[in-house]
Amino acid sequence: MRKIIVTSALPYANGSIHLGHLVEYLQTDIWVRSQKMSGNNCVYICADDAHGTPIMLKAQELKITPEKLIEQTYNEHVKDFSDFQIEFDNYYTTHSDENQKFSEHIYSELKSKGNIISKNIKQFYDEEAKMFLPDRYIKGDCPKCGAQNQYGDSCEECGATYSSIEVKNPKSTVTGTSPVTKETEHLFFKLSNYESFLKSWISEKTTQVEIKNKLDEWLSEGLADWDITRDEPYFGFKVPDMENKYFYVWLDAPIGYIASHKNFCDKTKQNFDECWRKDSAYELYHFIGKDIAYFHTLFWPAMLEGAGFRKPNAVYCHGFLTIDGEKMSKSRGTFFNARTYLNHLSPEYLRYYFASRLTDKIEDIDLSFDDFQSRVNSDLIGKIINIGSRCAKFINQDFNNQLSDSSHNEPLIKNYLSNKNDIVKNYENRNYSTNIRLISKLADEANKYLDDEKPWVKIKNEKDRILVQQICTDGLNLFRILIGYLKPVLPKIAENVENMFICGSIDWENIESLQLSKKIEKFKPIIKRIEQESIDKMKEEANG
Repeated sequence: MRKIIVTSALPYANGSIHLGHLVEYLQTDIWVRSQKMSGNNCVYICADDAHGTPIMLKAQELKITPEKLIEQTYNEHVKDFSDFQIEFDNYYTTHSDENQKFSEHIYSELKSKGNIISKNIKQFYDEEAKMFLPDRYIKGDCPKCGAQNQYGDSCEECGATYSSIEVKNPKSTVTGTSPVTKETEHLFFKLSNYESFLKSWISEKTTQVEIKNKLDEWLSEGLADWDITRDEPYFGFKVPDMENKYFYVWLDAPIGYIASHKNFCDKTKQNFDECWRKDSAYELYHFIGKDIAYFHTLFWPAMLEGAGFRKPNAVYCHGFLTIDGEKMSKSRGTFFNARTYLNHLSPEYLRYYFASRLTDKIEDIDLSFDDFQSRVNSDLIGKIINIGSRCAKFINQDFNNQLSDSSHNEPLIKNYLSNKNDIVKNYENRNYSTNIRLISKLADEANKYLDDEKPWVKIKNEKDRILVQQICTDGLNLFRILIGYLKPVLPKIAENVENMFICGSIDWENIESLQLSKKIEKFKPIIKRIEQESIDKMKEEANG
């Protein structure tokens, strides 16, 4: 049995979960569910990222405390994740005693080893708001390509990264005024001290090849010191030995993984130190978006190494979500919150569709609503669910819910089961789309079997009744196997099928157990087809 800790990136606590976020959380949830089906001790950890200037300003705008804001957002996030069947073992917040303790500890360890230095730097200052402006609170012209209306840390047009002080024609996003330049003291993490460590840690086992190539490029350019403090006013943890200085949110945010897991271990009476010490036998995997690879594959492992903690076994990155070929944008009508979707459509639709598009590559995923509707209706419902409904009809009505004591086509069932190892391996390697294609192909074979045998014709002949019972029992066993293969993707549908067969929880071991000579529950409709009206109403709500 493997011992595994898995995390997703921490959603920010000043806004709602949207469909773009769900690419990551569904990808991770599917992976974790497959691990648990293998009997592995796999713990899924996450938390709200609850610190930083945006939190402070949003709370001011709403005339509530930052604490109240993050409490409200936390409850909203938990509900959205739960309704999308994303099952965390522990969902926490970075605004916690545990996180403060570990942030201070890691800072102290890094400082004691000479990895923290002080520098006087120039920053933009908003005289009207009376505050220094973090990177994302500056907008202006890219110093590299000249693109307008770019944030103060990177350019969306040319991909360049830079210091906010380099931005041309800067404007404060807080007040819209032109900032002045002021000098202030900040603390920096000497990332360059860990260059040799990072070169040895980075490989195609710990990062995807696209990320490794990018990391090699960053390393060849030389690693800059990382600014880890912010000036007052700021919502976060104070630096213990400095006046009016706070830890930058990107320092304490990833430490939130550790804090959330500590909270989980304390609640479940598990040995935390065993999981996070350098020689830990546990595996650790991070699932993140490609936009935060820099922090998770450079700063984060270097911080862990410097503070004496274990490092991740791998960091898995994914691409962005586009909607009908467009970037997610409120102005374009292509931005959808998770709750807006849930108000009109089943979570199973999106879980299945995302799974059909997700691979181990760092590729953007396009949610084409035409393709979404067609794929769910024709493949999931028309092919897979239809096998169960058409076979159960005969077993329920003509055989008093009783399955046959023997199979009519055992070779077909054995062929289905021969794909199990490939299915499990594809989930492990995050090649979910390969699994969806394979499962769809197997569903075609089952439907062909039923079409060839024509139980709806044979049932009219009394001498063929036993044969019909066998054929439909085969069909239901094939259906159970298909749903078992899809269980990481469609856990609630799998639960309904488990209840119908009265077979207990399906896992990768018992999926091979044929259901014969037993009564089943009456088949109940599992999922409805997607109606165009539902999609239209969702779009109307999002853009209304």
